[in-house]
Amino acid sequence: MSPTTTADAPTVTDRPHVPSEADSVALRRRHVAARRVRSVVFHTVSLAVVAVILYPAVWMGVSTLKPSAEIIGSVSLIPTNPSFDNFVTAFEGIAGVSFWTFFLNSLLLAVGSVVGITISCSVSAYAFARIEFPGRNVFFALMIGTLLLPFHVVIIPQYIVFNQLGLVGTYVPLLIGKFLASEAFFVFLMVQFMRNLPRELDEAARIDGAGHVRIFGSIMLPLMKPALVTSSIFAFIWSWNDFFGPLIYLSSPSTFPLPLALRLFVDQTTTSDYGAQMAMAVLALLPVLLFFLVFQRYLVEGVATQGLKG
Repeated sequence: MSPTTTADAPTVTDRPHVPSEADSVALRRRHVAARRVRSVVFHTVSLAVVAVILYPAVWMGVSTLKPSAEIIGSVSLIPTNPSFDNFVTAFEGIAGVSFWTFFLNSLLLAVGSVVGITISCSVSAYAFARIEFPGRNVFFALMIGTLLLPFHVVIIPQYIVFNQLGLVGTYVPLLIGKFLASEAFFVFLMVQFMRNLPRELDEAARIDGAGHVRIFGSIMLPLMKPALVTSSIFAFIWSWNDFFGPLIYLSSPSTFPLPLALRLFVDQTTTSDYGAQMAMAVLALLPVLLFFLVFQRYLVEGVATQGLKG
């Protein structure tokens, strides 16, 4: 009698396929090739985006070595006859005012803005974050609401007030608001930072007899270093690049900051000196770039801290 077989007995075709060494090597090679393709595509796209972003800056830098006629008449990045005459013209200035006068005006406005914002906004932030007083939440909400108010809505009333006070033509309209905590963004930034600091520090200081002034100066300010540096960087860059405010309130070229000085090189009635304008633009860019490179570590630290604690 022949042996019987069961219906579910495994056959040769039902056995699981075990890939051979050659199959495994081929599969790994396909994965490596796919990763390489994705990497090449990613880096190619990234380099293209970086090139598009950097091209205006590179073009501006190269244009400082070209005469105005070549800047307008040629799209080549390579100057035909490189020359530093544009930098000489830029340093000489325009309208009887040298480059260093424009530079010092910009520096005065930028440093004044940084000092005013760091002092006034930190004090206001301490009041909102640490001091209990009637209507605190209402005032804080109203302050945040000013962020939704366009700057152009209040520029005419402000100009009328400053004009009646005889302050138009001076730096007071550009700086007074910085010392009165009018920048709600920086107040909000510092309030959020202070709210994440332990209140036990305040309580321990009060037990030792410290008041709000001592708590703020001895405890809060040292701990607020990331927020203060972040605010200082933004305030410096925004003030250095501000064009509209000085355009409204300043009229004498001797008081112009660099953004307004650049406009003087463009004349709608005669020939414009684009080469000197590009040279001055590069010179105006260097302090901001240097300021950012020196403090970028603190900027990243401050932003990251806000993101982690928020």
